[in-house]
Amino acid sequence: MELKTEERDDAIHVIVAEPRIDSAVAIRFKDRMREVVGEGPGRVVLDLGAVDFLDSSGLGAVVAVMKLLGPDRRLELCNLTPNVEKVFRLTRMDRVFTIHADCEAAFAEKRSIA
Repeated sequence: MELKTEERDDAIHVIVAEPRIDSAVAIRFKDRMREVVGEGPGRVVLDLGAVDFLDSSGLGAVVAVMKLLGPDRRLELCNLTPNVEKVFRLTRMDRVFTIHADCEAAFAEKRSIA
């Protein structure tokens, strides 16, 4: 599972460089995310712009990462492709996550964790 990371402002920007997050890679995705977010900043912005397919296992993995961060840190999403956005909308997970249209919107203003 290839993830690219960079520190930006008050967050860590994680770019998923894979076309799918499905049952075949969900565990590797969670493990890699655990490695890259560690004890970092309070915000994690997950860029899903390269992900064309996300199944229920992939969605579960994203939710697991949110839970892994705990109550003091926040997982935000950006750059959702139409197929991935549809999964979040149909499962109503778009109400659970902060979803930005693109990464520039995610980093347009600093956000504080309360």
